[in-house]
Amino acid sequence: MSTPFVAPPEHARLPDPYRAEAGVVQALAERVGGALDWPQVLAMAGPWVEQVRRNPAPFWAMESLLREYPITSAEGLALMRLAEALLRVPDAPTAIALTADQLGRADFEGASAGSPHKMLAALSASAISLSKRFLPGAEDDGGLFKRLGAQTVVGATVRAIQLLGRQFVLGRNIGEAMGEADAARKVQKQLRFSYDMLGEGARTEDDARRYQAAYIGAIQAIAAGRRADSPEASDGISIKLSALFSRYEVLQRERVFAELLPRVWQLIELAAQANINLTIDAEEVDRLELSLDVLDSLAERIAKHHPQWRGFGLAVQAYQSRALAVIDEVAAIARKHGLRFMVRLVKGAYWDGEIKRAQELGLNAYPVFTHKQHTDVSYLACARALIQHADVIYPQFASHNAGTIAAIVQMARSANAAFEMQRLHGMGEGVYREVLKDGSIPCRVYAPVGEHRDLLAYLVRRLLENGANSSFVHQLADPSVQLPELLGSPLLDLRSSSALPLPPALYLDEHGRGRANSTGADLTAPAQRAPLQAALDSVRIEAVPEATAAEVDAAMQRLQAGFANWNGKPVTQRAIILRRAANALDARLAEFCALLVKEAFKTQADCVAEVREAVDFLRYYADIAEQDPALMQGRGVFVCISPWNFPLAIFAGQVAAALVAGNTVAAKPAEQTPFVALKMVELLHEAGVPADALLHLHGAGETVGAGLVAHAHTAGVCFTGSTVVAQIINKALAAKPNSPIPLIAETGGLNAMVVDSTALPEQVIDAVVQSAFRSAGQRCSALRLLCVQDSIADGVVEMLKGALQQLWVGKPEQLATDVGPVIDDEAHANIGRHVERLKRDAKLIGEAPVRDLLPRQIRPVAFEIERIQQLGEEIFGPVLHVVRFKDSVDEVIADINRLGYGLTLGIQTRIDSRAQRLADEARIGNVYVNRNIIGAVVGVQPFGGEGLSGTGPKAGGPDYLRRFAAEPRLDAPAPALVLDGPATPLAVAADATWRNTPLLDRIATLRRAADTLDAPTAIALRGLFNAAQTLFADALLPGPTGESNTLRHHARGVFAVLGRAEAGLAAAVSALLAGNSVVWLGGAEQARQALLHAGLPANALTLLPDSATAGLLAAPQLAGVALASSDTATAHRLAQILAARPGAILPLVTAAGHARQLYRFTAEQTLTVNTAAAGGNAALLAGMH
Repeated sequence: MSTPFVAPPEHARLPDPYRAEAGVVQALAERVGGALDWPQVLAMAGPWVEQVRRNPAPFWAMESLLREYPITSAEGLALMRLAEALLRVPDAPTAIALTADQLGRADFEGASAGSPHKMLAALSASAISLSKRFLPGAEDDGGLFKRLGAQTVVGATVRAIQLLGRQFVLGRNIGEAMGEADAARKVQKQLRFSYDMLGEGARTEDDARRYQAAYIGAIQAIAAGRRADSPEASDGISIKLSALFSRYEVLQRERVFAELLPRVWQLIELAAQANINLTIDAEEVDRLELSLDVLDSLAERIAKHHPQWRGFGLAVQAYQSRALAVIDEVAAIARKHGLRFMVRLVKGAYWDGEIKRAQELGLNAYPVFTHKQHTDVSYLACARALIQHADVIYPQFASHNAGTIAAIVQMARSANAAFEMQRLHGMGEGVYREVLKDGSIPCRVYAPVGEHRDLLAYLVRRLLENGANSSFVHQLADPSVQLPELLGSPLLDLRSSSALPLPPALYLDEHGRGRANSTGADLTAPAQRAPLQAALDSVRIEAVPEATAAEVDAAMQRLQAGFANWNGKPVTQRAIILRRAANALDARLAEFCALLVKEAFKTQADCVAEVREAVDFLRYYADIAEQDPALMQGRGVFVCISPWNFPLAIFAGQVAAALVAGNTVAAKPAEQTPFVALKMVELLHEAGVPADALLHLHGAGETVGAGLVAHAHTAGVCFTGSTVVAQIINKALAAKPNSPIPLIAETGGLNAMVVDSTALPEQVIDAVVQSAFRSAGQRCSALRLLCVQDSIADGVVEMLKGALQQLWVGKPEQLATDVGPVIDDEAHANIGRHVERLKRDAKLIGEAPVRDLLPRQIRPVAFEIERIQQLGEEIFGPVLHVVRFKDSVDEVIADINRLGYGLTLGIQTRIDSRAQRLADEARIGNVYVNRNIIGAVVGVQPFGGEGLSGTGPKAGGPDYLRRFAAEPRLDAPAPALVLDGPATPLAVAADATWRNTPLLDRIATLRRAADTLDAPTAIALRGLFNAAQTLFADALLPGPTGESNTLRHHARGVFAVLGRAEAGLAAAVSALLAGNSVVWLGGAEQARQALLHAGLPANALTLLPDSATAGLLAAPQLAGVALASSDTATAHRLAQILAARPGAILPLVTAAGHARQLYRFTAEQTLTVNTAAAGGNAALLAGMH
């Protein structure tokens, strides 16, 4: 039995990855120095290009394909998405829906309008127009294809994708691939091959063992057919470490050495014994230093057991700013152990992902070059370094760029160094046909091996990389690009700044206006981890005394006395204080992270994200307040009651919003986490918030919380917590003589994710594990219900079971911990009882092992249930419920809506029109497509739900501050409130036609009606129309690359309107503008007739007599009440009636009809779409400089 591998002490081998790009590339250019004579490069490469252009690639080749269908075009995107998804869809209806969607016939899925035969014909025509380049003879019988049905079109499209894939896969298995390689060598004798077993990274132990077996079989087959004596001249294999171990991550360092390295060593032994080469493929930046530690440990063992073997190698990515340092380090490791490595230099395949990661983490720079020419310079510098290290490195240069190839040949021949060129199978064949005519340059083909399904992700990456406008392959195929431009020296085009906004400037405009991004930390970088680790050793949690009833009263008196002074400060001054606090918190990231670990038992990654969220709240609300300072007049003393699951971010967000709007604040944190909140209050005081404008009051909800809510000076309450407690607060506020008092509540949810059969299972599992189990499931947004289409459910469930086994449940302060303990004994007991019940009543899928047995730990667990309706209430912990569905995904959304909650929803599909339709149907506040459903970012994904999940407006959104500010007054007479009529609840229903009418069409209809009314009324209504057009329009929000974030508004349902004459009409029109239906008590028939004549559907506006008030206010379907007056007595009585209703807290809109109150008639929805889900970020790559 071999000696176990043990992780060595971690030490920095490389420079900081996050350095200024201009300085790095300048040093690289100097490293290339005078080693190149570029006119000679042109003289060598120019004839190659000319020959390739004189003999263009056939129409099915990549170069021709990308010229015909650029990745930025609709056809190119459709091709990419079909290539990524179609071959894995197991059921015909979904395959048809996907094909129709991507070929521009999205409405074919419904097949409800028009002639199906016409739709089939149109679909067929679209499919063939896309497929004719791949299907020999397809265009020869257009009449036949026009008569084909949908399944035949799908079959044709599948065949087209298969033929496309066949260009890039050498064989379906290693035997077939080696046969193809032998055939290719008969034409070009210099060819060597490196076989790559295709597939996604492992998510489970079964995945890893399957890849291990495939690698072993391939090595044995290559060894049996070996043609050369040396590893350099032989065929070999490329392996991916993330395929051999699902947790190949820096923070799982101990497990990497204990579990991954023995698997790699087994492969090395086989390759060394056969004397063939084995190369470790390069992966993402965050694994780079770990990969060098792995290399060092393996090299040490190779030196002991196979010292003569020269076939061990790795790939280095030139787009990384540290690539040159990597090569120097690899050479040092080789010298240390007396070995010679094979090193493959590549440009790099994860560029768009690295950009997005740096933006999302709030890092200070990018770890990769943002200018293509800078990557080209890096490649040349690295090439020269490899040649200089030729005594310990056999250089391998992977490039399709004729200029790069010529430069390498020149440098290598000048140094008399052995080397080889490399290309991808199916690409660069024209260029290499010319290069290899020399006869002295060996070339290795990187050759993917696998079934079509395994090809998908690889194929899409190739399409994306080579479809970018700046890529050599793309420009080579474009005859308008002249040789000097195509083959120009990158050394002559260095740039002084990044091609993209740096992460800290993500939210700034081109003039530098806007808010700075919060500063993050890369926990995979030892230098950035060190301050956090040091803070854990120094920070202590101190006891916080609970406030007595007398102290609560004294605090409220003090805050009331301080209100005039704070509210009187200019908004700009309040905003400056918030920004000052944000900067201070940003600088104390490590300290506050340590507080969160120790008091809230959060993992370090969660802590960094939470501190950043708090910083973002402070800056965002400062900006929003300054956009409309006239509105920022406070109400008085606001009570802010925050939860323990985000004891800093939500606490800071509530307090910052209330303060900047002009209120003084009584801040009551959760009783489990008072200390971090106290430190935040101290920081705000240090930043300039007066002591009599903000006070921290610790204590139980039943005593301190209830006392604050009931206090006479309370002018508003902001609450995040359970639905039940929100309802209790609502009733308590309604009972007060000065009600209605605003309650801004964000409560829980039964959050679901819907997965159809086009989704990529590996992406689904990543999203599910993050959403359901991160933070021990103690997030309002956490996933509780996974709905999977039956045709793929078995595979998804099996993968979920395996992924659970890979989670690390342990101490929150340990970096390797994925899931820490739950907050307290009560939570532990509640979750435990639910799990025990499910073990009796449901089917256990799997649960995570517990490696460190600690108090209050719950093992992440998943169960399969039969029906969505089995879920009743939210279980706030790491428990996932899985349900299967057949084909009707729309019915699944309907069932989710019927649960009554509306916080977060995930949709996993490659059918764009389906994702859009389901988002439209969902009564959910935050909808995420093809990603996880947690981690909403301030100002990017405004967060908050509807129904049982909250009142709105969304935190971190543009309307949030409005609710904290004083409401406008409407000097209109109070309508009669007749409550002695029949109390039997009325049946009311929203008009779907009006709800689904586009905003501009709604405005046009109502405008037509207004034009028929008297001039003063028409003028007043036009103000509402103008305000609604701005307020309700979809807003595309700024955010990281690779996703779109849209803030949308939709109707709440049926509004009861109480108001007379013009005021009542304005209130009714306000509700109608938002898409609601209206029941107008005591409304004017003349106004109704004007609206109906203008085109308003009859069911969208109903008039009832005042005697129907009691029955209407009891209607189960009622979504809100609008009072066209500021009369306090009437509003008070309505607040009491609404608070007594069961279920969701309904909006009572006073001063309804005033333009400033329009926002209260809608529910907001943030729609977040991962636009890079289908393999990569086409828009970013296409625009790469």
